[in-house]
Amino acid sequence: MTRLTRRALSRRAVALGLAALPLPALAQKTAAAPLSPADRGLVDRAAAYLQGLTEAKGRFVQTDARGATTQGALYLKRPGKARFEYDKPSGLLVVSDGGNVSIADSRLKTFEAYPLMATPLSLFLARQIKLDKAINITRVTRMADGFSITARDGRKEAEGQITLTFSDTPLALIGWTVTDAQGGSTRIRLTSLTKTSGLAPSLFVLKDPRPKNVGRGKM
Repeated sequence: MTRLTRRALSRRAVALGLAALPLPALAQKTAAAPLSPADRGLVDRAAAYLQGLTEAKGRFVQTDARGATTQGALYLKRPGKARFEYDKPSGLLVVSDGGNVSIADSRLKTFEAYPLMATPLSLFLARQIKLDKAINITRVTRMADGFSITARDGRKEAEGQITLTFSDTPLALIGWTVTDAQGGSTRIRLTSLTKTSGLAPSLFVLKDPRPKNVGRGKM
């Protein structure tokens, strides 16, 4: 594997924690337990909120496992669509078109695509938000001003663990954290997220920008 390839894979691995993250160790240690009525109430509140979040836009700050931070603009349009535009000097652009999540890096001239269902984002971009169906809730944590819900895909299509964090008053999604098998975490903090409407369909289209004669074989 070339140095450039290793760098590209490293950058993609931290991009929103989107790559299918192998979590065999965590999966063995975090078997889902029955939720208490109080925890179930919080999960139901979160599901109802996410179901109503049909279109939104805002800003995010990403912190990777090494503590490096990047930021950018985000756009969400459920079901299945999202766009994360990283500010310069980062060359990353991440787009979910409803079927695939594509990650383009203009600096490294790389382009990769993953099935949406193989990424943790599928947990809250689904058409029907059902946090009690095909999803294992492993932890509900209360905080002074909100709560968090840790979940993983019970069907094991998305091999990752994601923690969604919500403010309480008003109820709002304020970020998420994806954790890998070694315990490293990629955190997304939403500095603003507001409901909107009429987002352009072109925001959620990302085609491979590389010339067709550039090799696109598997690395």
